Amino acid sequence: MAATRTTRATATTPAPQVTTVAEVTTRLAIWLRRLAPQQERIDLLLAELDERFAGRTEPITEDACAEIEGAAWPYSRHLLLHYDRDGTGTPDEEDPGWPEPDPQTILSGAAQVRQVSRLDGGACLIRIDGFEPLSLAQPYLDGAFALARGAAGILLDLRANAGGYPETVAYLAGRLLGGKAVKLSEVTYRDHERHWWTPDLPAGTAVPAGVPVAVLVSSRTFSSGEALAYHLQARGRVVVGERTPGAADHVTDIRLAATVTGELPFGYVTDSVTGTNWEGRGVVPQVACAAGDAVDAALARFRAATP
Repeated sequence: MAATRTTRATATTPAPQVTTVAEVTTRLAIWLRRLAPQQERIDLLLAELDERFAGRTEPITEDACAEIEGAAWPYSRHLLLHYDRDGTGTPDEEDPGWPEPDPQTILSGAAQVRQVSRLDGGACLIRIDGFEPLSLAQPYLDGAFALARGAAGILLDLRANAGGYPETVAYLAGRLLGGKAVKLSEVTYRDHERHWWTPDLPAGTAVPAGVPVAVLVSSRTFSSGEALAYHLQARGRVVVGERTPGAADHVTDIRLAATVTGELPFGYVTDSVTGTNWEGRGVVPQVACAAGDAVDAALARFRAATP
């Protein structure tokens, strides 16, 4: 799970020498050994990379990056490579982490809160396309839920949500799970664990327990977007739409070559209720339908549950 990518500034350097596919996958394997907690699936990924790409001396290209991603996804769905033909950066020797987000960009986009609207029958749809840092996003999230007050049901629209910050996931989960602190997950890193809890919220700010909640997802719901849907589903909320891709790893941003940066796994999530996660399987909706039909399907589910 990662923040929205911001292009990393690099110093001007001479034109890079050609980097081969094998060089990129060798550097990728080195970083996977450094970053990822010990797991069988990472060992299998390393073996797959060696078998398929060792000795590949052709230059790295966008198509080759896509091929490497395809080989990696059965083992780590969030591993992504980004190719920039004109890139001139030096490969990373240390993990630089994610670039700091630009507050003005976040604020000008209302922290990706795209829509709040009342639907026929009194339900409220809240569309959030990404999870920005909570310090910047909270006013917009609070505003969305203020507009939803008194709604007959909540449709949380994550169909275009590409992920973001886990503290924002925890805050939103708290809004929808009654306002009392509950443990959501543990994230296992190579040398430590981090436990995520929902916050204790002021009285009257969480969605009331009797108000039905549906989480709308699609094949575009990714990373932390999947996390929120999964955690809510595990705690009794209904998920509607398409199965999600299955990207449960936390990732960091590493430059592998002048022309290639990667989102590489460095932690994995375990839900505190299920004891597992959605890696590789995706979030499987209770109400399966095309993404474009999810609003109607969710409203039908609400009507069917009304006495």
